[in-house]
Amino acid sequence: MTIEATEQTRRPRIRLGMVGGGTGAFIGAVHRIAARLDDRFELVAGALSSTPERALASGAELGLDPRRTYTDFKEMARREARHKDGIEAVAIVTPNHLHFTVAREFLKRGIHVICDKPLTSNLRDAKALTRLAGESTALFILTHNYTGYPMIRHARALVQAGELGTIRVVHVEYLQDWLAEPIEQTGQKQAAWRTDPAQSGAGGATGDIGTHAFHLTEFVTGLEVEALSAEVHTFVPNRRLDDNAHALLRFGSGARGMLWCSQVAVGHENGLKLRVYGSKGAIEWAQEDPNYLQVTRLGQPPQRISRGGAGAGPAAARLTRTPSGHPEGYLEGFANIYAEAAAAIHAKRTGTPLDPEVIYPTVRDGVRGVAFVEACVASSRKNAAWVTLFPPR
Repeated sequence: MTIEATEQTRRPRIRLGMVGGGTGAFIGAVHRIAARLDDRFELVAGALSSTPERALASGAELGLDPRRTYTDFKEMARREARHKDGIEAVAIVTPNHLHFTVAREFLKRGIHVICDKPLTSNLRDAKALTRLAGESTALFILTHNYTGYPMIRHARALVQAGELGTIRVVHVEYLQDWLAEPIEQTGQKQAAWRTDPAQSGAGGATGDIGTHAFHLTEFVTGLEVEALSAEVHTFVPNRRLDDNAHALLRFGSGARGMLWCSQVAVGHENGLKLRVYGSKGAIEWAQEDPNYLQVTRLGQPPQRISRGGAGAGPAAARLTRTPSGHPEGYLEGFANIYAEAAAAIHAKRTGTPLDPEVIYPTVRDGVRGVAFVEACVASSRKNAAWVTLFPPR
């Protein structure tokens, strides 16, 4: 990255807390790695589980001070806000239904929030959280980590520079097969809560991975979806939420799009792929081969641009950590979001202007993601009728 390591270490580390993410939790460990990769954060407190015994054991496993290992996130918010060296930011890595109530407790005390997606489990809470974030002195960062990939930043820059001309068609897909069988019925923890409407919300695959695909589409193109027509389906018997969805998208600009998300697409592990077609050119990017972007200009052969190599612009270079040919991916993308968050928190802490190149998903991106999920469900119930997305520009 362009910020030198010596400069990073001169700045005081941001004191970080975490809610959720205890022993055995996948995403909590990912957030902790991402937060520490650039040495900008230090985990000093946590309410790591809703089960008191597991919360205390998880804190001990991570080496947290027992006095700052909490069994209740509300107590954590109250005590940390009063602590002389209390946390400056909190990472929320719980199931979706807790995001709103946890974020509320910390926002109202001026503690910055770094929240895993989706924003909330329903649109009502998402709208309320938007108001709370607007009233708070704290920042709200949503970890749509794929926006931290260097070649996604390059793709966005190409679109902004007009290299593709007028955007006409967008195709995005996010395909997995890990829920091709009813593993939630075996007690598999990750599957159990993701297929539980009480914890996940109205969407299964649409909420878990469809929101990533939706956000990536808007992030790269700079366009916003105005309406969609969707068929949401559950293939696995007795599953309570969708595991596959197809949606047609109408953008406010007049562009058209297609989105397919599935967690029963056998043969796919984490197949997030984006294609954008304009009047002058096209781009294609695949998450499982993330260090390359295919760029095709009208009338010319395709060009394969590598992260860190010739042709990759400054937007990609800013977030590139290793020389070309040395793969970067999921953890580094997550770390780039945390690095952007650190830059924003540092600017807030010191009252200095934030570098305009610093980009991170916000609460507004989050409310649009939840609106996407509920619009898909509503459209599907009406035999794929067109549904207007909230909120329009």
